[in-house]
Amino acid sequence: MPEKIISMGEEKMSKTIEALKKELALLRTGRANPSVLNNIMVPYYGVPSPLNQIASISVPEAQQIVIKPFDKSILKDIEKAIQLADLNLVPQNDGVVVRINFPVLTEQRRKDLVKELKGLAENSKIAIRNIRREVNDQLKKLEKDSVISEDDLKRYNEKSQKATDKFIENVDAVAKDKEKQIMEI
Repeated sequence: MPEKIISMGEEKMSKTIEALKKELALLRTGRANPSVLNNIMVPYYGVPSPLNQIASISVPEAQQIVIKPFDKSILKDIEKAIQLADLNLVPQNDGVVVRINFPVLTEQRRKDLVKELKGLAENSKIAIRNIRREVNDQLKKLEKDSVISEDDLKRYNEKSQKATDKFIENVDAVAKDKEKQIMEI
């Protein structure tokens, strides 16, 4: 039972890191990254559809994304959806494809992005620590109900702390990698 509680806690912690990675993918680094467009929905025959399912998205240059819809009649809808997504991107429709040029980031903007990145990383660390607290509370309840001994409780709490430390190091590594991408010119 205690092993199951700890493994469920580790599973939640790994999901926290996956969520952080998804959030960081949306953080612009000055390079064209198609994942910035992942959450954009375009009305296609009255049904909101993900952009990547109704168009091919490519990165021909480091600073540009090209979106080529499978049906040219939705070019204007794609352009409008990108503008409404509030990503600070300016789509350019040339009648065949939609191009998005990414401006080079200024030093101040890079610093602001790093600050935002550190905030996201800290929120993930807090979430991981909260998961540890939940696990420890469940273990204390087992000890209180005489399912495990006090020594077992201590041993399981140490396991829980080791898992927490491992996942927090993982958050730091992911954040450091993203910071390096942002600060790269």
